[in-house]
Amino acid sequence: MDSGAIFTATAISACFATLLMAAFSNYPFALAPGMGLNAFFAYTVVLNMGYSWQTALAAVFVEGIIFIVLSLTNVREAIFNCIPQSLKYGVTCGIGLFITFIGLQNAKLVVASSTLVSIFPFKDSIKDGTIYSQGMGAILAFIGVILTVVLLVKNVPDAILIGILGTWILGIVFQILGIYVPNAELGMYSVLPDFSNGISVPSITPTLMKMDFSGLLSFNFVTIMLSFLFVDLFDTLGTLIGVASKADMLDKDGKLPRIRGALLADAIGTTAGAMLGTSTVTTFVESSSGVMLGGRTGLTSVTSAVLFGLSLFLSPIFLAIPSFATAPALIIVGLMMLSSITRINFDDMAESAPAFVALIAMPFMYSISEGIALGVISYVAINVLIGKAKKVHPLMYVLAIAFILKYIFV
Repeated sequence: MDSGAIFTATAISACFATLLMAAFSNYPFALAPGMGLNAFFAYTVVLNMGYSWQTALAAVFVEGIIFIVLSLTNVREAIFNCIPQSLKYGVTCGIGLFITFIGLQNAKLVVASSTLVSIFPFKDSIKDGTIYSQGMGAILAFIGVILTVVLLVKNVPDAILIGILGTWILGIVFQILGIYVPNAELGMYSVLPDFSNGISVPSITPTLMKMDFSGLLSFNFVTIMLSFLFVDLFDTLGTLIGVASKADMLDKDGKLPRIRGALLADAIGTTAGAMLGTSTVTTFVESSSGVMLGGRTGLTSVTSAVLFGLSLFLSPIFLAIPSFATAPALIIVGLMMLSSITRINFDDMAESAPAFVALIAMPFMYSISEGIALGVISYVAINVLIGKAKKVHPLMYVLAIAFILKYIFV
């Protein structure tokens, strides 16, 4: 796929869907093509299963249409409301650990190793007194975490944003001094904005309305579409549960008021994204950054949408901000979201164990939807086996069976 077209499609779809979130629900949630869904689109559907990206876009489009119908018929809202409060807190904590893990990976503080993950081998990155590989980025990210925490302790307004900019500026200084040496082959890029080619918006034509519906009625197409549907549904619900819970937006019954508007914005965004040429648009976990800074209304979403739009014209600046500068924000937000663990009743193992399953599954299995699936299955199984089947919402049984069938057949 044309990278310039995808850049434009991503910015436009994110801007459009986030504006819908503000208009339909007045909540401070931002939407964009989800990274997990991007990976599923590229690595599973296209590379591993061998389908064209045009077919994958068609599957996302159909999934979006189905989502719109489900959102208008209260199905997604009912699923959200049937999940018990303890499990919702577990999901909140799990998302916190998940985005912390993403931050650690982006910073290269955590890397793959023979033990699956390990700390970055700093000693191997220093040669002749110069740090040539990702080691410098990992060091800067760690400095950024400390800087952000100090700012938060001092109650400095916009501490997280200042932490991002401060870490980036430090990287710029280190690059100018020759301490930070960009090397694209090692995943290290220049942190200086490049305006050599001017400012232009890449054409969206290569991906616009390029969906291929030729295999619409085939079993394989239906399987792909249902896979997108499943992952998107529970990624979105998990994010809404986690962010809304942390922001104290849930009512006394654990329900999210005006959730139908939030779900509808997500569904329409997905459909529009497929038409523009990008994978599933979803409510993303980084919304918690805005919530942590006090965002509580659609004004936060509008601000995010405007900035998504501006990114089309300021791409040299946005693309220059390195992952090691944004990683500290994700790590710190993860810490904040983990505080919800104190709301889980650990004296009741039937409530705390499923929450724990959801909590650990999300970062270790790198999926919000898997955390919800295993949490629901364990919650139903445990309560049935201890003789408390009646306290489980009927829809939870339906979900548990659906998740089990998904693991067997999909």
